[in-house]
Amino acid sequence: MRYDLVLLDFDGTFTDVEKEAGPFFEAYLADVREILGEGFERDWEEANAVLTADPANHGWLHEGRIVAPGNADPYLRATVIINMVLDRRGLYLDGDARTELLQGLYHRNYPKADTVFRPDAKRVVEALLESGIPTYVVTNSATHDVQAKIDRLAPRGRERLAVHGNAKKFFVVDPAPVDPRFAALPATMAVSGLGRPIYLRRGHYYEVLRHIWDETGVAPERTLVAGDIFELDLALPAHLGAHVQLVLKDRTEEFERQAMRQLANAETSDGLAGILARVGLD
Repeated sequence: MRYDLVLLDFDGTFTDVEKEAGPFFEAYLADVREILGEGFERDWEEANAVLTADPANHGWLHEGRIVAPGNADPYLRATVIINMVLDRRGLYLDGDARTELLQGLYHRNYPKADTVFRPDAKRVVEALLESGIPTYVVTNSATHDVQAKIDRLAPRGRERLAVHGNAKKFFVVDPAPVDPRFAALPATMAVSGLGRPIYLRRGHYYEVLRHIWDETGVAPERTLVAGDIFELDLALPAHLGAHVQLVLKDRTEEFERQAMRQLANAETSDGLAGILARVGLD
């Protein structure tokens, strides 16, 4: 099937996040040491052990809801662990203050990460851009940081690849305004084998999707959305009628694979070439 629009996540989808995150973690931990003082390492290691034992149910907690598996990538891992440490120490109990702290830690240290693209990233991006299909990057990361990384990749047709950063895919809120398409969404999705709900009504992410669909005149049903974290990248667009592609990695959780099996128009692939196969370019 040929699509009229392709939307791509960035971190973990086009990059190898485990290989690039070393400098990020070093700087992140230095900032945490400034906040908590020496000796926080034991709390950090104990929280990491709890997370590693059950990442699906010790996930990214935002405003009282788990919004993504905690071990999906190093950036999420850092956020989940510091959340657990702050809870243990009884610090930053106000939700807004904690969100501000965590977002500051992430955005301040993300630019310090290396840039390690998946081996076929450039080929896939170039094929999409040369096809003439409108292609966008939609990411939680800051727009200018991701633009700088794509500039280093330097694909042919780079000028046609728009980046929508700060998508806030983790915010479970209503958009402004609430339109009939969003209003019709169920609140959650149940996945076999997962003992918690997946929250679908992520209004900030929806506003980005709605803007792109309005701008291009393309319907969700003619859109392919690719990402590496089911809850953040794919659950919402899939329930809006888009076709979705889960790009697998070593830390993809089994429940994410199961969630894809429960949906129509959903496929997985080990690499980015699966995106080209869906679009009919490979």
